[in-house]
Amino acid sequence: MLDQFQEIEHKFNELERKMSDPELIADVSLYQSLVKQHADLKTGVDLHKRLKIVLADLSDLEDLKSDPEMQDFVDQEMNSLTTEKDDLEKKLKLFLIPKDPEDEKDAIVEIRSGTGGDEAALFAATLYRMYIKFAENNGWKVDILSQNVTGLGGIKEISFSLAGNNVYGRLKFESGTHRVQRVPDTESSGRIHTSAATVAIMPEAEEVDVDIDLKDCRVDTYRASGAGGQHVNKTDSAVRITHLPSGLVVSCQDERSQFQNKDKALRLLRTKLYEVTLENSRKEQSLARKLQVGTGDRSQKIRTYNYPQSRVTDHRINVTLYALDAILNGDLNQLVEPLIEAYQLEKMMSS
Repeated sequence: MLDQFQEIEHKFNELERKMSDPELIADVSLYQSLVKQHADLKTGVDLHKRLKIVLADLSDLEDLKSDPEMQDFVDQEMNSLTTEKDDLEKKLKLFLIPKDPEDEKDAIVEIRSGTGGDEAALFAATLYRMYIKFAENNGWKVDILSQNVTGLGGIKEISFSLAGNNVYGRLKFESGTHRVQRVPDTESSGRIHTSAATVAIMPEAEEVDVDIDLKDCRVDTYRASGAGGQHVNKTDSAVRITHLPSGLVVSCQDERSQFQNKDKALRLLRTKLYEVTLENSRKEQSLARKLQVGTGDRSQKIRTYNYPQSRVTDHRINVTLYALDAILNGDLNQLVEPLIEAYQLEKMMSS
């Protein structure tokens, strides 16, 4: 492992040399690529440097063992450094696990209300706000692609894209069924109701990933309905695209122009087709079937939000946090980080 990191450190130093070259700096696209590679390697290089220091300190302490007066100090320091060494080696092994190439992509998020009627739609709206706040905390750009809202402020279904750094990699374990337990505002007797919403996180496909032939699509236009501004019900700006070979149907009515709605619908269709391809690939890989975290199955109950106890439980990693308000306000890292680590550990043990 140390030999591998010697090579990584050499590559890191070479990248730093290139990044100081004025000619390369002038090439914005190339320079941004180098900066990204540099950032990706920096974590591993820093861990490796620290491990080398810890190993050197342990070696020095071995030389002091023969001095009786230093025994207590040596034992205490060696215990501390040995613990740090084990932790660093674990982190370095995780760093060497091949990255999912989809992690760096932007993501399209779909939220649908499930069982529970109006309460489920309100919960879907709550999840939408949670992800928007998390996106804002990370500096990601949000773009609504399509939505179907209720008169009470709930959401039957919404699709939106998130663009930024490592979006899919951070959110991909959010796919599944989210369950809420709370007393609805409309419930006079104060009984706790359980309702659910499903979340799907898909890496946004680019044109190079999926080539859509419009000859294979039926494009229908119609008048938009629901909240949306003065253009609603006055122009045929809404677009529905049916991909005939797969039977997938997408629609968009949130923009004022038919052209913009068609463009967003194609983005959504492209991503859905790409997700089908990825899902088929995952099923063919035995490793993907063994991993319990992040299967992406929307029928899988992954998390419960309990309002009376201010509790959030992720059932895949058996983590319970009494921080409901913070999580719903976008502090998702306290769930995202353990999920990523659990996935990496499973992958490391299965490899």
